[in-house]
Amino acid sequence: MSPETTDTREVELDISGMSCASCVGRVERQLEKLDGVEASVNLPLNQAYLKVPAGLEDRILIDAVSKAGYDAILHDDAPDQPVSSDSDDEIDEPKIDDAPGVAELKPRLIWSAILTIPLFFISMFTVFQFPHWGWVAMALSFPITFWGGWPFHRGAVKAARHGASTMDTLVSIGVTAAWVYSTVELLLNPTMTLAAGSHDHTLYYETAGVVTTFLLLGRYLEARAKNRAGEALRSLLNLAANTATVLRDGQEVTINASELAVGDEFVVRPGEKIATDGFVVTGHSAIDTSLITGESVPMEVSKDDTVTGATINTSGRLVVRATRTGSDTTLAQMGKLVSRAQAEKAPIARLADRISAVFVPIVLVIALITLVVWLLFGDPATAFRAAVTVLIIACPCALGLATPIGLLAGTGRASQMGILISGPQVLEDSRGVDTVVLD
Repeated sequence: MSPETTDTREVELDISGMSCASCVGRVERQLEKLDGVEASVNLPLNQAYLKVPAGLEDRILIDAVSKAGYDAILHDDAPDQPVSSDSDDEIDEPKIDDAPGVAELKPRLIWSAILTIPLFFISMFTVFQFPHWGWVAMALSFPITFWGGWPFHRGAVKAARHGASTMDTLVSIGVTAAWVYSTVELLLNPTMTLAAGSHDHTLYYETAGVVTTFLLLGRYLEARAKNRAGEALRSLLNLAANTATVLRDGQEVTINASELAVGDEFVVRPGEKIATDGFVVTGHSAIDTSLITGESVPMEVSKDDTVTGATINTSGRLVVRATRTGSDTTLAQMGKLVSRAQAEKAPIARLADRISAVFVPIVLVIALITLVVWLLFGDPATAFRAAVTVLIIACPCALGLATPIGLLAGTGRASQMGILISGPQVLEDSRGVDTVVLD
């Protein structure tokens, strides 16, 4: 890229594989290593919004994300979301439990929970113990730790391949260490659980199982929250008409609204949505514009008056000539504004990202120091328990999700109510508002 390049363009990438704020920081740093690139990565939306030099190829951006350990595609290449229909036929809405991420986590969570219940009781309460119960605990905890916890192990390995660490690293090391340590203890002393109701054992299978299950529950709830937070924006975009009745050689032909071109004339009957932005060629009617203006009283329109796509024709028959289609329509621009507002970061979100960037390495160092100190002044079992405890309690995956999901939900809900928030800074500053003036 030549140094005199000054023109910039915006690029939007869909990124898969991110799980915490550490992932966000790594992707942003990798992208901003490219000369002239400004990156803002949104974890709940799994998207990156970039300002890049005009001459920089998209493939270079995707390769940069790959170097960080994640997969990316251009947002325009992603499958389209289903849109609503003007017909009376019902269209199945995508269920949150079927969304990517949620669908993978749900069966792992269910089976892990089923296995964790007996594992917890036989490990923690002597009344439920029986001779050689340790072997049963090992068998119950194995699928929980390694199959149920696979999303954490996968994330940890992927990060390690790129010389990095994430919240997944803490979880993976912690639960794996608990299971391996317990198995070594059981193999070295197979008579440890020979007698039923024995308190004298150093098995921590229930730690691996319970921690994995609870963190799976947290990851599952986070995935549902991320998908629900994005529903507001999707529902806004789905307000667009699905079909249009176009005039072709004097005949009315029904086509998909996405096939409309500038200059096409289409018919809008009473009760129908206007397919796209345009102006009235013939007819007189009242248009419900509450979606755009918030005005509850329909607006009278006649020949040469402009109309907006997705507004509703309440009375007469209109013939409209399209002036803007696709991503140029008012509704699409509203969606783009909301999407951009959700992608930007408020100061509090940037603070959380900066903390997360150094949080995991610090925790790993503290856990190592804890292990060494207890080995010097205590027994190995106590040292192990203390080190694993540090790893387990220091897994606040929500650190990088709470703030952006709050901003995402706030801007999305506001858009549904006809309030367009231009950015998270505006939303954060609104806490100081004490007077609202309406026209």
